[in-house]
Amino acid sequence: MIQKENPFYYIHIISDSTGETAVTMMRAALIHHNYDQIHIRRHKNVRQQDSILLILEEAQEQKALLVFTIVQPKLRQFVYDEANRRGLPTLDLLGPVLDRLDQFFGLTHSSPKEAGKLRVVDENYFKKIEAIEFTVRHDDGKTVEALDQADLILLGVSRTSKTPLSIFLSHKGFKVANVPIVLNQPLPPELFRIDQKKIVALTINIESLKRIRSNRAIKLGADPEGDYASLAHILKEIEYAEGLFKSNRRWPLINVTDRALEETASEIVRIVGSRMGWSLIDQF
Repeated sequence: MIQKENPFYYIHIISDSTGETAVTMMRAALIHHNYDQIHIRRHKNVRQQDSILLILEEAQEQKALLVFTIVQPKLRQFVYDEANRRGLPTLDLLGPVLDRLDQFFGLTHSSPKEAGKLRVVDENYFKKIEAIEFTVRHDDGKTVEALDQADLILLGVSRTSKTPLSIFLSHKGFKVANVPIVLNQPLPPELFRIDQKKIVALTINIESLKRIRSNRAIKLGADPEGDYASLAHILKEIEYAEGLFKSNRRWPLINVTDRALEETASEIVRIVGSRMGWSLIDQF
């Protein structure tokens, strides 16, 4: 047992891949421990014994916990033996799972295992999380920073399904920004500095928009005939939006009236994908 002499706790994560699995598991577990001074260091793509020895030297000085996700049995055993020799506590997150699966499938420890196979799953997962976070930050024109990093940009007046479409698409891994069209307010200049092939304009039937906005106003306890939901105001908004669309004919226009979210999202991806030269996408 290592005696603590300072208030700091160190955790070293060693992985022969990205280490994202271990980081995610540790962060989830540490939620249940109220320690502020926890330092986590990740060592990824570690596949040589010499590299492991250097990590263990640092971990030994810090009296750290050693967490590892290593696929190769020999390298995994080397980490365990060396850590045990130095008196370092260990937590093998992957080995017991692989060993039990080998037993279940009747495999031997000599069966080849490829380091990094988890990386594909990890990268897809974290790409989706990144897309969702980006989309939330760029919802309803909250910010136009990093607009060039968006995969898709949606334009439309209020209640043309911009936010639901954006969130739906972000769960498919797309970074989406949506920008509202507000009566007599110019669009942000940043919008015209990016690749215009990413932009899709949304429109909707006037009667449908009137109904949706009136229902929305009632739910919010507002006047269903106020400016937001009045037919006169909606007509002006639609006319203003159509003027913007005519001035920027490079933006494909999609009518979302009575269309399923999935159908509209699929069409957006198909249109922008063909314009941007994306490979075939089977997310829908």
